[in-house]
This record gives sequence, structure tokens and C-alpha cells, in this order.
Amino acid sequence: MATNHEILKTYLTNFAALAEKDIEDAKLFWKTRKIQKGDFFNMQNVVCNDLGFVVKGIFRIYYNDPVTSEEKNIFFISENQFIVSFRSFITRYPCVYYIEALEDAGIVHINYRDLNSLYDTHAGWSKFGRLLAELFFNFSQGRTEELLFNSHEERYIKLIEEHPNIVSRIPAYHISSYLGITNPSLSRIRKRIQK
Repeated sequence: MATNHEILKTYLTNFAALAEKDIEDAKLFWKTRKIQKGDFFNMQNVVCNDLGFVVKGIFRIYYNDPVTSEEKNIFFISENQFIVSFRSFITRYPCVYYIEALEDAGIVHINYRDLNSLYDTHAGWSKFGRLLAELFFNFSQGRTEELLFNSHEERYIKLIEEHPNIVSRIPAYHISSYLGITNPSLSRIRKRIQK
């Protein structure tokens, strides 16, 4: 079975075409961490200091509505995806939402200072930084466009395409929150899709 670092190495090689030397020089900076279900990768009002890569588990990114105190899910992050509050990470301002593990999870992570040091000393890592920024811009704009242009059913289909096992892994109310609908509406969507 591949180690966490081997899984990360394979992903980095495919994602940014990092050379063996780039990966070796960075190996000491990437640390492994286990996060229990219900614990947080990052908290609201705390600066996000780490970029993580999910090896095992699923996370939700959510915020508390200040008026209703309702939790609203924005993104889900699962295996072979980067996890970070990207805006907080690059601006060094506190994060405006929570990142919580919905299952017992394992990640490999690097801190802001070490990653920026790699950007400064390795062209391959500098390229990685650009690709990472493009990836998160794409996530953010894609989610905005989904909310503007797609029906709840279309958003549900996209969610299960991106996270194929999500339905069996997390409670339905988290999916309903992400889609901005009630649980009965989600049930109706599922029945229509199954037909």
C-alpha cells in the first residue's frame, strides 16, 4: 500500500510536472496529520497557515449565517484534492469559514512559509503555485456560476460526479445545505435521477 508521501508525489508529478529533485527538496516540509471526524482543518477567524492534500476522508467548508445561525455548506473536499482557505492562506487574513472533517481523515500538509520558500528557490514549485491559484480560481468561479445558472438537480449531478461516493458517506442534510434546498426536495431530486 502506498504511503501518504507516495500518493502526494504521484499527484504532484501529474498536477504540476514537478521534477524528482523538486519533490525530494520539499519532502521534509510536507507533514502528515490525522484529523478526527468533527475536528477542524481550519477555524473561522483564524489565519489558514497550511495547504493540505487529502489522502483519506471528506471535509466540508461552511459558514454560520450570522442572522439565522444556520450552517451553510459551500464546498466539499475529498481524496486527491487540495484543502486550504486559499484567500486566507495568501492574504494572511483570518478565514471567514470553517473546514471540518466529516469522516476520520488523513492529510499531508505544508505551511505557508515553507511553501513560499520553495516558490522562491525552485522554478517547478513556482509553477505549482500558479497552477494552484488557477485551480482555486476555477473552483470559486465554477461554484458561483453553478449558483447563478444551474438548477438544484444540475448542481446535485455535478456534486456526485466530483465526489462519486458522497451520498453514502455523509448525511443528506449536508448535501441539502450545499444545494440550498430542504431534505424533502433532495429526496425528490434523487428519485427523479434514479428513474
